[in-house]
Amino acid sequence: MTDEASRFADTLEVGGTTYTYYPVAGVPGSETLPYALTVLLENVLRNAESPEAAEELAGRIVAAGNAGEVGSEVEFSPARVLFQDFTGVPVFVDFAVMREACAELGGDPAKINPQIPCDLVIDHSVIADAAGCAGALAQNMELEFARNKERYDFLKWSQQSFDNVRIVPPGAGICHQLNIEQFAHVVMTSDDAGVARTDGERPVAYFDTLVGTDSHTPTANGIGVLGWGVGGIEAEAAALGQPITTLVPKVVGVRLTGELAEGVAAMDVALTFAQMLREKGVVGSFVECFGPGLASLNVTQRTCISNMTPEYGSTCTLFPVDDATLEYLRLTGRTEEQVALVEAYAKAQGNWHDPDAPARTYAEVIELDLGSVGRSLAGPSRPHDRIPLEGVQERFRAVCDERGLDRGKTVEVELGGEAHALGHGALAIAAVTSCTTATDPRMMLACGLVAKKAAEAGLAPKPWVKTVLAPGSKATELLLERAGLMEGLRALGFYTCGFGCMSCIGNSGPILPALHDVASDIELASVLSGNRNFEGRISPDVSQNYLVAPAMVIAYALAGTMDVDLAHDALGCREDGTPVRLADIWPSDEEIDALVDAQVNRALYEDGTRGLYDGDAAWQALGSEPAGTFAWDDASTYVRRAPYFDGMRREPSAPEPIVGARALARLGDFITTDHISPAGSIAADSPAARYLEERGVAPADFNTYGARRGNHEVMMRGTFANVKLQNLLAEGKKGGWTRDFLADEVRPLFDAAMDYEAAGVPLVVVAGKMYGSGSSRDWAAKGPALLGIRTAFAESFERIHRSNLIGMGILPLQFAEGESAESLGLDGSERYTVAPIDFSAGLPVPREVEVTAERADGSTATFKATVRVDTPTEGRYYENGGILPYVLRSLL
Repeated sequence: MTDEASRFADTLEVGGTTYTYYPVAGVPGSETLPYALTVLLENVLRNAESPEAAEELAGRIVAAGNAGEVGSEVEFSPARVLFQDFTGVPVFVDFAVMREACAELGGDPAKINPQIPCDLVIDHSVIADAAGCAGALAQNMELEFARNKERYDFLKWSQQSFDNVRIVPPGAGICHQLNIEQFAHVVMTSDDAGVARTDGERPVAYFDTLVGTDSHTPTANGIGVLGWGVGGIEAEAAALGQPITTLVPKVVGVRLTGELAEGVAAMDVALTFAQMLREKGVVGSFVECFGPGLASLNVTQRTCISNMTPEYGSTCTLFPVDDATLEYLRLTGRTEEQVALVEAYAKAQGNWHDPDAPARTYAEVIELDLGSVGRSLAGPSRPHDRIPLEGVQERFRAVCDERGLDRGKTVEVELGGEAHALGHGALAIAAVTSCTTATDPRMMLACGLVAKKAAEAGLAPKPWVKTVLAPGSKATELLLERAGLMEGLRALGFYTCGFGCMSCIGNSGPILPALHDVASDIELASVLSGNRNFEGRISPDVSQNYLVAPAMVIAYALAGTMDVDLAHDALGCREDGTPVRLADIWPSDEEIDALVDAQVNRALYEDGTRGLYDGDAAWQALGSEPAGTFAWDDASTYVRRAPYFDGMRREPSAPEPIVGARALARLGDFITTDHISPAGSIAADSPAARYLEERGVAPADFNTYGARRGNHEVMMRGTFANVKLQNLLAEGKKGGWTRDFLADEVRPLFDAAMDYEAAGVPLVVVAGKMYGSGSSRDWAAKGPALLGIRTAFAESFERIHRSNLIGMGILPLQFAEGESAESLGLDGSERYTVAPIDFSAGLPVPREVEVTAERADGSTATFKATVRVDTPTEGRYYENGGILPYVLRSLL
């Protein structure tokens, strides 16, 4: 917000307070924009470097929005950043190292802080090792602290030492649920962001926007907050006050009509959205909901739908602000002053939903009658493969046939001294979990009512089913307690075993040993009230995973198999032999409404979030006093001082020329960030395993790459190590292998990189189309940078990965249209030299640079490549060696 941009500003008076704000109504053509683009428009008017830049960026948004097309790039400055612990730890490691570098360069390290509010919730660490019993929560928390003490010590220091940072300790809930219940403002002010004001200066009001280091950040879209998931590098940039470059997206409208039928839950709508929009094709688009049916959905039903956004490839699924939004804000403890500001601001900016207002312009409008949505599941391995409840058994049997499974096959397992014959589809895990469904009180109350009625009828889950209950916040568990429903859940073995993501991210813990022993003989199944069900994700022993509403998790746990028709078959019998069917224990909407009216109130959320940042005794015992810099533990294998600022000088120098570089990897088309970035378990024969064993870590304690993201030594050793990666230099070997041209042999890729580093040889990657597609993963850029890669050649780049490469000082060079490594005869054995490029003006000069590839026989191939540094901001990042050095120098 600059003085120069003040000509875009106006004033808004609410409840006796006068705010400065940036009305979009003054921009011609803005009145027909989708709600989401209105938010982007306000963002550039308020944050652009100059009035001229604001006009230019605003014009791009209006032109693209009213044409219903993808536009050119704009710079988006989110108001907040949301982190979960796996992705947040390396970000805060970078901030800690930045403080050290600041001190070494003569600055005050205490001045290195996030420039906008940042919330981190520790929700990804807890594992359901214990479940289905009293004391499960305490056991899992104890194990969690034992495994993660090094990480938690560091986060505790971060909580105490950084400004603009709030960290929620383990055992409190899931970041997305806490975001809507507590963190989100919907409309923010400069006071909320901690911006100091001079005497007489008015606070500035603006849209609450965010980015988060988790793909389900769009959950907040359900309460009118525009936000989406990004990688760690983008999140760091945003936290440090830097804009995120994005294309003006195409916006697809979903017009809602009607209302939900009896017994249909928000999860059923979310699965319908996933199927409908994946089929339509909305990857990279914004989705926006409107229409008369909107009023029939409460806000937490909307957040369930928005949460499913990544599962159909959209960037966000935004619901505009209306009376239901205000009601939810009051319910969850926001002040009347805040609620009044949200209403006044949304109406002033045209973001208040009015079904009778003139139509907005969308690239396409899709109609959905909510009355047509029925009870559903999705599976066995994709969230958008929706199945009506009545067709689940038929579909399950078809899946078995497609996989060549003998549906008559059974294996015998002994449980509690009794033998059971289990076939394909036997249920190993039934998990009520995830931010997708736990945010909605109606679904959780329905779940509790089904459990209560089942227990009263004398039913119980089958003995081979592992039962998991992981509420998304303390308020959710408190709701079930106060409604008198926890007793029924516990009677069925659904004891709270943690407050976190758990099964939804694969932290299911071990299944019963007897089932583990037969997992290679029959295909086991799971049901969970989550958002992702890819094969092997929920448990390595489970082949088929089905997404369902929480109440349906209980029903399938009772049945114990997917080979059942819940719409008609009995779940069990009462003591007198009377069969009990799903319809007998399924609650009516009237029953649920009565409990909502009686129990869902402001006191519930106030009591549920009391002491949110305090943690338990174990958390309080962690860490040291606040300090300007972190005391690194040289023995730690979880948190290490990253080398990004080593040798940095106060003034930037031109990037080192790329001369005589060797290819570390020669790759094909559609190499994703999953291929590049370390993830999952650490293989016993990998360089990362060797590193850990050399430091006394036993294989049983390797943990995962995700848990060790704060240790760059582990992560760089796992870069390009995905078992499915085909590096053409590895002569047929898959995974982290390459030819080391200095040693003239195929070696582990990390070892070869260290060999080149010792010899002072720069490295490149040569790839095909859409290099870096998939999720935005920071280690897909950090890892290559640490390995010594200076540039990446590709036929095309995925937008976010290209930006991340620049953020780590790696130059993206794109082959000329119609050219490729194949057409140029490049096999990766060449030495590559890139002609000098000048970045002093921000954008590269020349834009088309000459590259020479020298072959072993002395012949050369010379070609032109486009320097994909597309904005002056990106040019400044690259010239400084990456975004972190640039920001540090700016703050100095």
